[in-house]
Amino acid sequence: MSQIVENKKDMYLYGWADPDEMRAYRRQHKSVEKKDKRVALKQAIEQGVKPGDYIVFGGMGSVRTPMAAVYEIIRQGIGDLTVGAKGSQHDWNLLTAAGLVSRAEVAYGFGDEIRGLSRPARAAVESGQLSVISETTNAAFQWRFTAAMKGLSFYPTRTAIGTDTLHYSGSKKIEDPFTGKPIELIPACYPDVVILHVHRADKYGNCQIDGNITEDFELAHAAKHVIITTERIIPEEEITRRPDLTKIPYFVVDAVVEVPYGSHPNQVPYLYSFDEQHWQEWLDASLTDEGVKDYLHRYILGTEDHYEYLEKIGGLCRLRQLEHIEHGIEKYPKVAKRR
Repeated sequence: MSQIVENKKDMYLYGWADPDEMRAYRRQHKSVEKKDKRVALKQAIEQGVKPGDYIVFGGMGSVRTPMAAVYEIIRQGIGDLTVGAKGSQHDWNLLTAAGLVSRAEVAYGFGDEIRGLSRPARAAVESGQLSVISETTNAAFQWRFTAAMKGLSFYPTRTAIGTDTLHYSGSKKIEDPFTGKPIELIPACYPDVVILHVHRADKYGNCQIDGNITEDFELAHAAKHVIITTERIIPEEEITRRPDLTKIPYFVVDAVVEVPYGSHPNQVPYLYSFDEQHWQEWLDASLTDEGVKDYLHRYILGTEDHYEYLEKIGGLCRLRQLEHIEHGIEKYPKVAKRR
């Protein structure tokens, strides 16, 4: 469970930890020895995610998010989670709809981009099920992880000074010792667990990502426990042949899970596109509590694992169609929107 530290403003810092304690933790729990870290998804979630954890998901918005891992968390009913919603959407919104998120630190997290706002997440706040414990910016979240990656307790910036965001963010304003002017100190964030979905990984945890890596590099170095879900596991020889493509090194990774189409219904760039048809089904279902319950049972709680889920959403025929859309072979369909 993530450490909760009370600061002088009578606010709480979630995910913060003493950098020296984190260095000691990493020396004890992280190793440069190459070990085969391949596990089944069920095992990775059972061992890596605990009730009360501070959890952050990789990717950005609806792109390259670890949805298969989210579904497995729901199947196992792991709750009382705190989510760092740095740009997360469908992942943590679905967990919230399942009643598993108690607290959230939010940059952008209640919308599904052009598809509209999340009714279940908004309803969770209104009912008191979900507490928004801080608000910040996407940039500030990345700087929190950057500070943690560098073994620091804060990251200095001036971006929120003069805004209400400063008050709600957990940051502190002090006098810059060099200029005498105000400067903001953003607290570092060391998540209990980070789950990232990547294009390729070897059995040791070296990960290749094609395209934008967002904050995944910083997240992998900041977290106490890192779970990688990957479209496919490749030989180490392929990793060493193109070392420039390796964005996350093996020694920060704790578990590697091969999960093809593991971001569905979201996109993995260059592999498969958004499933707008399935997105529309979720958006329609999410309009009512009963619809949410039926959706969760049909596609997640009523399926044994990710592969049964893939069969439920249309199987190989549907997945190949999403590949064709991504590669421009088929026309992009109408974008799903909340009605």
